[in-house]
Amino acid sequence: MIPALVLTAGLATRLRPLSLVRAKAAMPVAGEPLVRRVLRHLRAEGVAEAVLNLHHLPHTITGLVGDGSDIGLRVRYSWEVPILGSAGGPRLALPIVGAETFLIANGDTLTSVDVAALVAEHRRTGALVTMAVAHEGERETPAWRARYGGVLADDSGAVTGFAKRGFAGPARHFVGVQAVEAEAFASLGPGIAAESVAGLYPNLIRSRPGSVRVHACTTEFFDIGTPADYLQTSLHLAAREGSDALLGARVRVAPGARVESCIVWDDVEIGEGAALRECIVADGVRVPPASSWTGVTLRQAADELAAGERHVGDLAVSPIA
Repeated sequence: MIPALVLTAGLATRLRPLSLVRAKAAMPVAGEPLVRRVLRHLRAEGVAEAVLNLHHLPHTITGLVGDGSDIGLRVRYSWEVPILGSAGGPRLALPIVGAETFLIANGDTLTSVDVAALVAEHRRTGALVTMAVAHEGERETPAWRARYGGVLADDSGAVTGFAKRGFAGPARHFVGVQAVEAEAFASLGPGIAAESVAGLYPNLIRSRPGSVRVHACTTEFFDIGTPADYLQTSLHLAAREGSDALLGARVRVAPGARVESCIVWDDVEIGEGAALRECIVADGVRVPPASSWTGVTLRQAADELAAGERHVGDLAVSPIA
């Protein structure tokens, strides 16, 4: 199987204030860091080598993944300073990936894409880029259109353009996994400036029609874009997997404290008689005894607050949205 590049360098601004504590890929989802869930899926699909690109809080990712040996993968890293975008990042990583054909997987979504089928379709057509998308009609609800853009493709599967959020008309939902040729990124300078595939792919479509294609598939898709998405996905997967692993390592819950439908990270202390419901509690937080919290994120107060946060004693508190 071809190697994979997993995109984990992003700033995760929509996940603030949580992403001020950990990179998005390092956040635990039903007891397991998001990036490790992505890597485990790739390994189950036959991928043996992966590269992670890094920029924001990289130590929170490398400390959880290491060399990947405990997952059965060889993992290496591509360091970005400054951050280079969804096309500039892959361009910089090409020498580390070391293959003409490889996968690119978003590090902020969970899917069950059949990688072998995606790669077979990519090779059959000779495309430069093959994007895994949901089957026509799937997820094309008003709520989905309000949140996501879409991929426009003709009847042969060739991509003709991209639609912005709120668009009208048929489009496909890209689910975050694609098979690509290194050649697709060759026109970019090696890490000189940030570049997005939103700029690169339309140029490929114009200059080489049919070089960017879709592969329609049936797959799960879980987003970790906002704190509300993160909480919902974690609770759903914990219930499905029969796991109670929503409490992190070295968490201490005092007598009489209640924790309901919450995500609690590592080294948290929850005081006697405290009550938490539908909350996300970041690393190292001390929840005061007899305090009550519903629908908020809690982190240790820092010098600067994120938008929407407020100081409550030693805590920075923000409504989950």
